[in-house]
Amino acid sequence: MMPDHLQDILLIANPASQNGKGAHLAEEAVEELYTRMNDSTLDVLLTKDAHHATEIAAGAAGYSSVIILGGDGVIHEAVNGIMSIPKEERPCVGVIPTGSGNDFAKALGMPSGVHRACKALCSSIPKATDIGSVNGSWFTETLSFGLDAAIALDTVERRKTSGRKGTALYAESAYHQLKDSFRSYEYELVIDGRHPVCGESITFAVQNGPYYGGGFCICPEAKLDDGLLDICISHPPVTRAKAVIGFLKAKTGHHVGMHEMELFKAEHLVIDFKEMPPTQVDGEAVHSTHYEVGIEHDAVRFLYPQSR
Repeated sequence: MMPDHLQDILLIANPASQNGKGAHLAEEAVEELYTRMNDSTLDVLLTKDAHHATEIAAGAAGYSSVIILGGDGVIHEAVNGIMSIPKEERPCVGVIPTGSGNDFAKALGMPSGVHRACKALCSSIPKATDIGSVNGSWFTETLSFGLDAAIALDTVERRKTSGRKGTALYAESAYHQLKDSFRSYEYELVIDGRHPVCGESITFAVQNGPYYGGGFCICPEAKLDDGLLDICISHPPVTRAKAVIGFLKAKTGHHVGMHEMELFKAEHLVIDFKEMPPTQVDGEAVHSTHYEVGIEHDAVRFLYPQSR
């Protein structure tokens, strides 16, 4: 007998994930879940276009769990739908990571591959998890400005044309953006309602979990359940050579000792940029100079592997 949180399940799958292999992976997941959860009800809906996952998830109040198959983008969309449901009616949320970066799944500890993820979900534990907010929408893992955002957005475009994924693709984008988008942006920052401070940043990451860019550990101390955002800012002057060293170190979180890096935690930020920087939230482009950023503690019960 499956536990209560796995009795009535909605599977939302992005057929375009893995460069068009998502539909096949969804079939594989359905077979795995039916085999492992044969006493549960399982409904399946495939997304048809951008933001369809938000619409589907917004209507999922009657399910015990929503399982999302895809990458960080479709998770981002679905969670925005889940967050529109009153908190007491929100279903649990599980993830089958089949995207190129899978940063949020990594933060959850969810293994990659449909077989391993489905196996983990069958013995999963619901755990209250924080969700970030920015200008009225929600994010699960990352919000960034400047060079790191330019790299993330360039990675999305290169993935569409090349079919490549993961760290190698991110490194390729970093190489090109270090040539084309290497500059600083002036900002005014208010942290938790205190007096504003002015500064400049080359990279500026606001994290719910530790990872971005396909596994780069930008905020190693970030936790999904502490009610806090983790922020990492790199301040000029930074040479291109030093920036490359920083990115290489960030793969394992060892960039935090560099004197150009500022790391801190906060519940709320107000950021005003003098010019509009490249900005991404969970891999999706955002266009503004003003950002109000926060965290909702214990917003959604995500399904974590027992071995975590």
